Amino acid sequence: MLEVTQSAITNLKEHLAKNNLDSAIRVVMQSGCAGVSLGLGLDEKKDSDRVFEEGGITFLVDGGMFAATGAIKVDFVKASSGCGCGGGGGFAVSSEKKLDGGGCGGGSCSSGSCAC
Repeated sequence: MLEVTQSAITNLKEHLAKNNLDSAIRVVMQSGCAGVSLGLGLDEKKDSDRVFEEGGITFLVDGGMFAATGAIKVDFVKASSGCGCGGGGGFAVSSEKKLDGGGCGGGSCSSGSCAC
């Protein structure tokens, strides 16, 4: 199951139009210093993908990923002043299940690694 908020759809459409892009959006699982997280990228459909149409945008999720994530939610959050992250906000991709994975430690605001 994939849920995409109206705020995410609006901001994705603006980004795609501003950059003259016509591509599907892939939900990706990535591993970094703070552990495993979900993100977004531009990509083409693969045979193993589940395809979702939300608000006129095509989203791709590898069919096997839902076993690890459960339901996935894509949202757009406005910037906060709490972590020193600049800009006007960003996309937040979350999963129903806790994503396990290594990493070299948990980032914190004091370390400057907020994963923004």
